[in-house]
Amino acid sequence: MFSIRGLWFFCVATLVLAAPMAAQAVVVSTAQELLTAVDQANSGGDTEIVLMDGTYTLDRMLWVEADNLVVRGQSGERDSVVIEGHGMQGDVTHIFNVAGDNIVVRDLTMGRVSQHAFQTQPSAQSPRLVNLRIIDTGEQMVKIAYNPDQPGQHTDNGALEYCILEYTAGIGPQYYIGGIDCHAGHNWVVRNNVFAGIRSPDDQIAEHAVHFWSGARNTLVEGNLIINCDRGIGFGLGDRPHHGGIIRNNMIYHAALQGNGDVGISLESAQGAQVYNNTVILEHGYPHAIEYRFPATQGVLIANNLCNKAVMVRDGATGTVGNNIEHASPAWFVNPSGANLHLASAVPEAVDQGRTIDGLVEDYDGDRRPLGAGPDVGADEYAH
Repeated sequence: MFSIRGLWFFCVATLVLAAPMAAQAVVVSTAQELLTAVDQANSGGDTEIVLMDGTYTLDRMLWVEADNLVVRGQSGERDSVVIEGHGMQGDVTHIFNVAGDNIVVRDLTMGRVSQHAFQTQPSAQSPRLVNLRIIDTGEQMVKIAYNPDQPGQHTDNGALEYCILEYTAGIGPQYYIGGIDCHAGHNWVVRNNVFAGIRSPDDQIAEHAVHFWSGARNTLVEGNLIINCDRGIGFGLGDRPHHGGIIRNNMIYHAALQGNGDVGISLESAQGAQVYNNTVILEHGYPHAIEYRFPATQGVLIANNLCNKAVMVRDGATGTVGNNIEHASPAWFVNPSGANLHLASAVPEAVDQGRTIDGLVEDYDGDRRPLGAGPDVGADEYAH
């Protein structure tokens, strides 16, 4: 079995040094002190809240109206600070519900709530979530909301980086769950995260580990590991579009005996999206690794992806597709059952066989591309 905490790139996150406290900072050690500090920040109080190691069990959500608020664990070790509700069936719906701009939450664990661990209101701008462990939510873990009656209002310029989003039981409580679910947001970055166990316990599949839709645009999704999630990465859904954006250098794995399974990467009404140099290995019965569908999906690029299943066009989509592998063997990878999809050797069909793409300068690990005559196919650039 894989060990989420043992994954190599989270060494970067766990070595984050605790930032110096701002001039306006308060240190808290109890749930009531945390609630009071957030209330005071909303009224113009301290702009940084630093949590000492421990568990903070809330009796109500943290409603944030303040701009430029930082909430962080003091030690920088995300497992040492836990903010929790009363469980996925409990009466606490959120950890953070945010209406202010430029909030930063980092270096802690949060979850065990009935709806979302982190939600933004449509007026909120530029949230940043870094080095978090987000666990056990009754609905989507990170929810970026919008109001369809006010289409010009949406949360833009957000970031989710170096986080783990997981169900600790390896399966969720229902189908209406997901990792990060963003409506209408522009210019988001989802980078170097792990998503694990976002699975439905019944016949309806769960929502995506990463999903941007309802008019979202220019999303960058790169360097993520998605393990045993019903659906991987989605831009758009049905007739609710996504515009532009890049999905690259992600590794997606789903074991055969892990319940429902759907496509690894999906473009639906996703104009101008680019999907390149991902590795998608699905051992369940769904026949496609990557899909692009519907007439509104135009001008897409799908290239250099290393898969064990088909890249499939559906329902009138159009785009440029090439240099993909659709028959990858488990023997090509270091440990596929452990979700380690690095190349185990210089596989001739993959190494140096990719096309050159503007912006493709590194791989899943941050190693330079290309290392040989051309970029390798897939998320990993094999070290010759």
